[in-house]
Amino acid sequence: MASLLTFPKGGIHPPEAKELTADLAVEEMVVPAELEIVLGQHIGAPCTPTVAKKDAVSEGDLLGEVVKGLGVPLHSPVAGTIKTLGMSAHPMRVSVPSVTIKTDLEAPARKYQKSDWQKVSKEDLLKKVHAAGVIGVGGAGFPTHVKLNPPPSNPVDTLILNGAECEPYITADYRQMLEANAEIVEGAKIILKILGINKCIIGIENNKPEAIKVMTEAAATGSTTEFQVSVQPLQVKYPQGSEKQLIQTLTGRKVPAFALPSAVGVVVHNVSTTKAIYDAAVLGKPLYEKIVTISGKGIKRPANLRIKVGTKLSDIVAYLGGVTPELSKIIMGGPMMGFAVSSLDIPITKTTSSVLFLAGDEIDSSPHSQCIRCGWCLEACPMGLEPKEIALHVEAGRPEDTGRFGVFECFECGCCAYVCPAKRPLVQFIRLAKMKAKNE
Repeated sequence: MASLLTFPKGGIHPPEAKELTADLAVEEMVVPAELEIVLGQHIGAPCTPTVAKKDAVSEGDLLGEVVKGLGVPLHSPVAGTIKTLGMSAHPMRVSVPSVTIKTDLEAPARKYQKSDWQKVSKEDLLKKVHAAGVIGVGGAGFPTHVKLNPPPSNPVDTLILNGAECEPYITADYRQMLEANAEIVEGAKIILKILGINKCIIGIENNKPEAIKVMTEAAATGSTTEFQVSVQPLQVKYPQGSEKQLIQTLTGRKVPAFALPSAVGVVVHNVSTTKAIYDAAVLGKPLYEKIVTISGKGIKRPANLRIKVGTKLSDIVAYLGGVTPELSKIIMGGPMMGFAVSSLDIPITKTTSSVLFLAGDEIDSSPHSQCIRCGWCLEACPMGLEPKEIALHVEAGRPEDTGRFGVFECFECGCCAYVCPAKRPLVQFIRLAKMKAKNE
């Protein structure tokens, strides 16, 4: 067997911990009595509300739109009444503007009818994707319609779909590939039509043999002379699913510092984002629900749930039977790149892929010590940066000098902190360096 593809520099092999939810089919969560819809769910300008207190809304109705700047519209996940325009808790920004909806629990779910996307022009397909509020749901939240319209100066020839899902615990993309493989391939063809190209590669890590099998079959069935879709198994190595690493793995092309993938002729989309593009183009369905992995030994019943955007963590915990006595930490996102939270009042957004309820034996809470200059973080960094120097400069009160060590090229994958024998919080040092260097 030929050796599996991977990126050449750095990377780590953390325990996968996917067995808790990998075999659990996606389950529809009961709609809660209230939803808190955050107005800024994407990179760019937050939405301006288009509703007022006491307004009645139906499922899929517009709640907000971006008047000026980069962004996408926001839609109601349910039928109900606008309770308040206020603030909601947020894992990074403490509190953010939001719209609270009192759900009409008696209202039937909205039905969507399929349409033939092949009869629609690429310009109108792009408008549908924007109108549906589709963003990169893998984490960054970049508006998808912008990504699908690269500048003419950067001609694109390859579409890559990211099915690596390399972070431990998370199985949301995996279940999408098992349960909606035909729709993902159809979504890939829609993207190819919009971009005006014919080649798509789906990268999936080799620890997901079932996903590789069903996606390969769906790609073979869906491919035509006009649109070629193929699946490429990848070596299991974190962060295989990072955009720049995935591009280098699958094409051999290296994206320059601070450049977009289109600079090397590539556009990358997550498989779940591709499913959302299918929903927008074929069904006319806005993006207002997410498949989220709820995992860890600290929750009584792990699950892969289809959740309405705006559902609070407290409602998820109640639905799954509560937490266990062993619960030590709650993380929104994966254990490598997610954020620890201290409240269950935080609502799910379009970019939430997982919520982890971790027990004491799933985390390392030992205190950190001084850098021992072992160089392990340099070896692990997939970007070839110098995390230890960035951290040392932050401790010395010189964050403005960290640019030469590549601080702004860091995408905060956490490889450096994972391998550090001194347990230094290197990612937190790097985030602090970025913030302070920008302020300077």
